[in-house]
Amino acid sequence: MKPEYTPDELLPLSGIQHFLFCRRQWALIHVERQWQENVLTVEGKLLHKRVDDPFFTETRSGTIIARSVPVASYILGFSGVCDVVEFTKSPQGVKLPGRQGLYLPVPVEYKRGKPKSDPVDEAQLCAQAICLEEMLAVSIPRGYLYYGETRHRVEVEMTTELRTLVKQMAVEMHAYFQRGYTPRVKTSRACQSCSLADICLPALQEKTMTASQYIRQQLEKD
Repeated sequence: MKPEYTPDELLPLSGIQHFLFCRRQWALIHVERQWQENVLTVEGKLLHKRVDDPFFTETRSGTIIARSVPVASYILGFSGVCDVVEFTKSPQGVKLPGRQGLYLPVPVEYKRGKPKSDPVDEAQLCAQAICLEEMLAVSIPRGYLYYGETRHRVEVEMTTELRTLVKQMAVEMHAYFQRGYTPRVKTSRACQSCSLADICLPALQEKTMTASQYIRQQLEKD
């Protein structure tokens, strides 16, 4: 399959997690370029800061560990950075400069919280794996998610269903971006922890509340 996107058309790979969590949140960040910190986003940045070191690699028990690895896929239209890529010796692997033998890359993504019911983290990890596969001409069967809250890593199999989800999301994300489209969404409990709640104004997404009613409600709260 030949590349579908140019370097200027690549979207941030990390956005796939935002998109699956809430399409409106993704559009506010990536289409309208709005962002706002809350305690959850700050904690997440601190966790990644401890992991990321683009000039650092190490070897543990024969596994080469590379941090902050830049990746891209011109078929999906994504670019980003893998927190960690572990290279283990394998007949199905690839050659590495200055190393003997073949090594299979395995992406490891760090998350601040705990495993979620929806496959938002798995989809982001799978997108990383697809990028590595395209760049290195290799097949990656699995990756890992490490959660800061549980201090435990979870193995993620790169199934056909997960790969299909990532490809579908990539097409939809590019369609939204090219149109400059910010969708309306249904409010949910997740809105309470969203860092963009004050910008999104989720209550206004409900058809039952007008702008004047929303303003009156906020004044009554004060």
